Order: sequence, then structure tokens, then C-alpha cells
Amino acid sequence: MNRVSKAGKKKIAESGIQESRNGNFGIGFFVVSWLPHFLFSCLPAFLICFSVSAADPVVIGSKKFTESYVLGEIAKRTLTSAGIPAEHRQGMGGTIILWQALRGGQIDAYPEYTGTIVQEIVKSDRSLSLPEIRNSLAKLGMGMTDPLGFNNTYALVMRRTEAQRLGVRTISDLKKHPELKLGLTHEFLDRQDGWPPLRERYALPQQNVTGIDHALGYSALANGSTDVKDAYSTDAKIAQNDLAVLEDDLQFFPKYEAVFLFRLSMPANAIAALRGLEGALDEKRMIRLNAEAERTKNYSRAADLFFEHTAQSGSVASSESFPRKLARWTIRHLQLAGLSLLLSVLFGIPLGIVASRGGIIGQGILGFAGVVQTIPSLALLALLVPLPFFGISVRTAITALFLYGLLPIVRNTATGLQDIPQSLRESAIALGLSPIVRLWEIYLPMASRSILSGVKTSAVINIGTATLAALIGAGGLGEPILSGLNLNDHVTILQGAIPAALLALLVQWFFDLLDRVLIPQGLRL
Repeated sequence: MNRVSKAGKKKIAESGIQESRNGNFGIGFFVVSWLPHFLFSCLPAFLICFSVSAADPVVIGSKKFTESYVLGEIAKRTLTSAGIPAEHRQGMGGTIILWQALRGGQIDAYPEYTGTIVQEIVKSDRSLSLPEIRNSLAKLGMGMTDPLGFNNTYALVMRRTEAQRLGVRTISDLKKHPELKLGLTHEFLDRQDGWPPLRERYALPQQNVTGIDHALGYSALANGSTDVKDAYSTDAKIAQNDLAVLEDDLQFFPKYEAVFLFRLSMPANAIAALRGLEGALDEKRMIRLNAEAERTKNYSRAADLFFEHTAQSGSVASSESFPRKLARWTIRHLQLAGLSLLLSVLFGIPLGIVASRGGIIGQGILGFAGVVQTIPSLALLALLVPLPFFGISVRTAITALFLYGLLPIVRNTATGLQDIPQSLRESAIALGLSPIVRLWEIYLPMASRSILSGVKTSAVINIGTATLAALIGAGGLGEPILSGLNLNDHVTILQGAIPAALLALLVQWFFDLLDRVLIPQGLRL
């Protein structure tokens, strides 16, 4: 028996199921293909497939601070000027994330510093010459340009007025003031050339030490929330905020000469183009570029200044316009949210069907989905990055979003099926319907309203959480948010936050409309 007969519909209706307004029972008009149509209808209209370019661009990564953004833009412009397609993935994170992305092939090059390479990548306990660094990297399939021309070392900075009041001129002087509050970047707190060995070398007594974002640390220093922070010697904000740089009197910090790390498998002409930047920047010029980026809130404009386009013509025609950037961010955001939602629907509904039967397996499924939902999103991304197949990539972001989207769908599917009246179940069995037909034509349509509600919740969650994908270079509307945090610029933050909020509202409206299309009239509220 492949369909519910008219007599069967009547019998089921007599079991307590309300008929639709036109007198026909809405469930009976669902065809066998209901579930596949439901699954793909749940895929929002904004799902856009990834396009494949004819020639893969050279991908440049950058860390999450101004100078790295600027150097990434300069590298991209250098490559494109040489006729080499290039892409810049901005603000991907710290050293470990960028290094893993380079080794995993997710990026081809990124700006780095010799001291960081020695301490964090090669992990040498002694100072290495440039040839020694290059040989160590070659064994890993990586290459390094010669220095770009400036040394951007770590430093500790204080408000100048406070440093003069307390008589603090060197890092050793900090020993006299254990009450000082330190706000240090999270990476500096964990580095081999960071806070733990620095504290040991100088025997510093400070206990009030907190982790803070690099850019926000300057604001905390200005308003007195912290007294000392770590900085880069070429930071434009040091002069802008009239900060005192404490002398490294024990010469703890090594040289941090700026270079580009790259994969040796990168095209020879791309390597040659990056080598053209060797010796092209001195410290004063780099500080000027950083100041330009922070003044204009535009890294491309700083790159223009490097190439002297802005200085000569005042033109920034080579910069990407805001509408184009917004379109690029939005399309990638929709790709991430749409594909992850599709996976959540395809896996979540079957898992919810199994979970609805209860028992150990059902409890285990709901328990797993619930535990995943409690993992902080940043932690989930960090857990996936080291695993094989994932790394610093779009698929890592999609997988994390897929896992986050499971719980609402699984739970609502299970709840919707469990809430079907027992009298209806008995009537369906009495008609001799097979379990598959009962599920396909009776139970799932009856639970459709609850299922769709779970899909809607999952979609809204994905839209919001997808902003974090920018942390691993996956793009989306998180890009301007991270950039704005780095620049401490509310306008740039809102360029990503407002479109993300609008997308969430549009998704909710879309599913409200879908509710009217998919849900039988007799089951609507």
C-alpha cells in the first residue's frame, strides 16, 4: 500500500487530526518526494556555489595587526603589478595559525619576522644567521626573502607621564613597581620570546597580568585600565599616544627583521616579485605607512602610499570600492552559512528521527549535539584546525558551523515526532501502512512545523557565527569586523555587523514565508 486511501484519511481524521479549511486533510496531499523537497527548500535562496577560477591566485596571508595587513596589501599589489593573480586573506590570526596555513597550502606567503621564525617556528635556543634560518626552512619546503629593510622588535610601553612620574625608564625599573597592571597580547603571553621568559630574565614581580587584543590594548593604556603593554617598535600609535618605550637593558628581545615567508612550490615569477621588496622599506617609512593605514582606516591606501600612487596623484583607483567589498564579503558569508546549513539539514533530520525513538542511541545523539553547542565557537575552530583534512581553510569554517547548526534541527525533529498523538499512530498502524510510509506521509508532515522551526533557528545561528570564519581566513562579513577591531574603528566594525544583522532578519523572513509554502494549512497556527 503506497498511499493513504481516502478512507484511511477519514479514519485518521477521526482520530483527532483537524481537517484543513477547505475540508480536505492537508497531510494527504504531500507526495512521496516531500522530504527531499523539504530538505532542499530549507536551503536558503542565498546559497551560491563556489566558483572555480581558471588560474589559482597566489594567496597572501597576514596577521591581525596593522603592519601585517599593510605588508600583505603591498605583496598583493606587487604580484598583481607583475601580472600574477593574487589574493590577500587579511587578519588570519597569530604566528601559529599563519604558519599552519602556510604548511597546509591554504596560503602561499605571509609577512613574518626573523626573531619570531627563530623562536616560534624553527624553535632554536640560540641566535641564527639568515643562511641558517633559510636552510632550516628549506627542510620544511619553505623559503624566505632577505629582510625588507627594517627591524620591528617587541617593546614594553607606558604612558609617558606615568613613566616619568614613577621614574621608569628601563624594563628593569619595573621591578620597583609590582603594583603596575600589565595588559599583554594573547600571543605574547604564550611565546618563547614573550612574557614568561621575559619575566624570568628580569625577575619582574607583577601579578596583575591580563590578555588583551593588540589594538584594544592601546585604548586600555590610554584610559588607565592597564599601565604597561607590549608593542611593536614600528607601531604608529606609540608616537600618536605619546608613549614611552622602555629600554630593553638586558637585551632580551632578538632582532625582528621583516621578511616574507613563502612556499618553495610557489611559481618562480611570484617568488621573484616578492624578492623585489627586499630592502625597500626602512623603519621610518614603515611607521609612516602604519600611521596612514590607521588614519584613513584603509590598508590599501597605505599600500598606495608605498607605491607612491597617492603621493603623486592623490588617486586610490587601485583600491577596491566599498560596494565591491561588501558584495564580496556578503557572497562569501552566504556561501559559508548556506552550505553549512544544508549539511545540518541533511544530517540533522535523520539524526532527529533516530533520536525521537529514545533509548541510549537517541539520548546519545541529543547529548552529542548539546555538548557541541556548549563549546565556544573560537575553541571549536581551534580544535578543528590541527586535524587532518581541515587546517586553515573554508572547509574548517563550514564544518564548525555545521556542527553548531545540528542541535536545533535534531532536537526539534525529535520533539515534533514525539509529540504526534498516540491515537494517530495507532490509526496509521491499523491501516496496515508500513513504517516507511507512516514516517514519510504521516509523521514527518505532522512534525514539519517543528522541524522547520529548528531549521530557522539553525540558519540564524549560522549567520551570526559565520563572522568568526574570518579568524582563519575564510572571509565573510567578519573581515571588516576584525579589521575594525584592529583599527579601533566603529565605522569599519559596523560595515560587517550591520549587514550580518540584516541577513539574519532576511533569513527569518524567508523561513516565515517558507512556513506558509511547506506547512499544510490545517497544521498552521
